[in-house]
Amino acid sequence: MSAAPEAVPANVALATARPDPADVTMERLDDQIAWYDRKSRSARRWFKRIKIIEILGAALIPFLAVLTFPREKLVTAALGVLITILEGLLHLNQYQQLWSDYRSTCEALKHEKFLYLGHAGPYANAENPHAMLAERIESLVSQEHAQWSGIQQQAGKAAQSQTTA
Repeated sequence: MSAAPEAVPANVALATARPDPADVTMERLDDQIAWYDRKSRSARRWFKRIKIIEILGAALIPFLAVLTFPREKLVTAALGVLITILEGLLHLNQYQQLWSDYRSTCEALKHEKFLYLGHAGPYANAENPHAMLAERIESLVSQEHAQWSGIQQQAGKAAQSQTTA
């Protein structure tokens, strides 16, 4: 009489099972959509916060210029310095550009997701829609990364030219 084979524990079976490509692709897509959405919102918040402070500071300068109180010139000069620093931060960190680029990539990824889920567009007659989705997701992410690298290089060159001038 032969012994019955031992049952494989569920956690071992799950660990050795190959993941479904569709699940992995959709997980990657959802992760990327969430990341770009989060980063877009963060860049938008930073851009708007800095711009509001700049606008308020710039609006206060003419107002303070007509007032006469001790150290009025010092406060006016400090506001000018603050505005210059804030504008430098906006230029260096490219918050407005990142906001736009990240939002654009996020919306493009959402577009791909809905086309895929609806079996529409290029997915309607695709031989392997899962593979096509994976390729298109990675293409969008790669394009955005290339744009980001270009922006960083331009910002670095601009900062370097300002320090050497």
